Amino acid sequence: MKEETARRADLRIDVGALRRNVAVLASRAAASGARTMVVVKSDGYGHGAVTVARAALAAGADELGVASVTEALDLRAHDITAPLMAWLHGPGEDFRPAVREDVALSASSLETLHEIAKAADQVGRTARVHLKIDTGLNRNGCPAHLWHELVTAAARAEDTGSVRVLAVWSHLACADELDHPSIDEQAERFHAAYVQARRAGLSPERHLANSAATLTRPELHFEMVRVGIAAYGLDPVPEHGDHGLVPAMTFRSSVVLTKRVAAGERVSYGHTWTAERETTLALVPVGYGDGVPRVLSGRLAVWLADALRPQVGRVCMDQIVVDCGDDPVAVGDEVLLFGPGDHGEPTAADWARELGTIHYEVVTGMFRPRVSRTVVEPEVTT
Repeated sequence: MKEETARRADLRIDVGALRRNVAVLASRAAASGARTMVVVKSDGYGHGAVTVARAALAAGADELGVASVTEALDLRAHDITAPLMAWLHGPGEDFRPAVREDVALSASSLETLHEIAKAADQVGRTARVHLKIDTGLNRNGCPAHLWHELVTAAARAEDTGSVRVLAVWSHLACADELDHPSIDEQAERFHAAYVQARRAGLSPERHLANSAATLTRPELHFEMVRVGIAAYGLDPVPEHGDHGLVPAMTFRSSVVLTKRVAAGERVSYGHTWTAERETTLALVPVGYGDGVPRVLSGRLAVWLADALRPQVGRVCMDQIVVDCGDDPVAVGDEVLLFGPGDHGEPTAADWARELGTIHYEVVTGMFRPRVSRTVVEPEVTT
């Protein structure tokens, strides 16, 4: 099916790329005897959680991960029945719907464990639990000095049938810095926590490796890896070589007006850019209200009419202006703001470098009320 050019602002989500990325990562994990969890939190990093979940499972993912119970229940409401874990809970969280829907829940404290067990007793079924140990990220996770108490309580809850502890897990702080000493330090702490859990009478699996560690540290794959950003084709460790990942999101718009302006004419608010010669300007109907950061004013380039062209003047709420020189451009011409880079367009990683941030933030923040999302399935050949 022929794709329509984006009329205003559109995120093109390439399902084929998602599947290829997950297949690459699952193959890496399988080589170590590990299963693969694909993380689809924050609406699938802006790509659409349901779309990503289905693509990931079709490509060989074994489990899915989300931050919140609400995200997990939304997946269940879309008939996604695969093993699913939610790990970040607010005070007073009602765990009963998650237990009913067989959503595995993470516990980092005695209080959370007790609330999960209570919900399981009320629902009348055993809750599936992952116990999280803080190994040095110092964010979520049980502190080491409270870990013995947590695993002992979990073993008691297993004995009563309230919970079943599936895994012990943690999260690496610096896995994308390949030689960072904290990686091995966290691995040692993780092993010690696992040994404590076993001694308490539990028989958990382990998961520690994120995308970066999945690609670079096979000895940390254990029984399962958790991949996030790499599943979307954004490489967390590009300096480690080409991992065969393909960015799945393309941000597109189209030209809505063109005009010739004389040398000396100034553009947009504040007149921060002046035409040095007569030139053609193209108006593109996207701005900071659609995810184009105003701080990129005058630093942004777009792919338009087979060339990389500079955005000029200030990025406005609803529109940007592109300098096209003497080249022919027309209303309706497609504009690529970022994508895989196949045509020469900028990538999300390029935006991240200009913004002084990471590509995670770029793609996760792109889905806005005025931005449509077009899911493109691979063509089926016969």
